Amino acid sequence: MNQAPSESIGVSRGSLKSYLTGFVLALILTAIPFALVMRGAWSPAATLAGIIIAGIVQILVHLHYFLHLDTSSAARWNVLALLFTLLIMILFVGGGLWIMSNLNYRMM
Repeated sequence: MNQAPSESIGVSRGSLKSYLTGFVLALILTAIPFALVMRGAWSPAATLAGIIIAGIVQILVHLHYFLHLDTSSAARWNVLALLFTLLIMILFVGGGLWIMSNLNYRMM
């Protein structure tokens, strides 16, 4: 029997250092919103903006350090699949919010 090669094309493996770097960054980016809310030093709008920015940066950290998605040619199809998934999610969430807002307006 022939065995398939164990090395797959387009898959990059992370090192322990990169996983620890990603983990530490994820912990810091999780602690930032908690600190913003607990201190209460900023206005509610600025606090919300800080939470959203920390969340977006944390998504990027997870994509890079844990899912190994980058702009290399080997990972291009994975990035395209991710972008298509994000488009579908935006359409579903945006459409759902639009429908609920419209229903709320018509019920009032």
